[in-house]
Amino acid sequence: MENLESFVKQNNLERAREYFSKDRFATVNGMVIDDVGDDYVVCSMEIRDDHRNALGNVMGGAVFTLADFAAAVMSNWGKRPCVSLVSQITYLSAAKGSRLIAEARPVKEGRSTGYYEVMVTDNMGTKVAHVTNNGFVIGKKTEVEK
Repeated sequence: MENLESFVKQNNLERAREYFSKDRFATVNGMVIDDVGDDYVVCSMEIRDDHRNALGNVMGGAVFTLADFAAAVMSNWGKRPCVSLVSQITYLSAAKGSRLIAEARPVKEGRSTGYYEVMVTDNMGTKVAHVTNNGFVIGKKTEVEK
């Protein structure tokens, strides 16, 4: 049973990566899907020089884009297409590590709206940002189903 679960999980991850490779802004900026499940998504990016601002810190837009990408995967993977209505970010600390990790979880998913929470940390465990996202369902289920 464990081998079957592992196979299904790996297959879902590969399919999610293939489907969301069309998200060009995220992929050109080095964002990848690390894990997908029914109630969570983990995405990450290696921090590059072009992600930094004039102060040498990771640009807020890079942090937000990673969080937005994780929320998009969470709200669209195997579900009806969903777009953001409102997304709010609170920056907590400058990243200290070399990699950012965004973990998205659904708080509530309804027929036409969803509410998601994303925590962005670095590979050293620093809490970098907290994001909430309201999504609106815009159509029929995507061709990629779990």
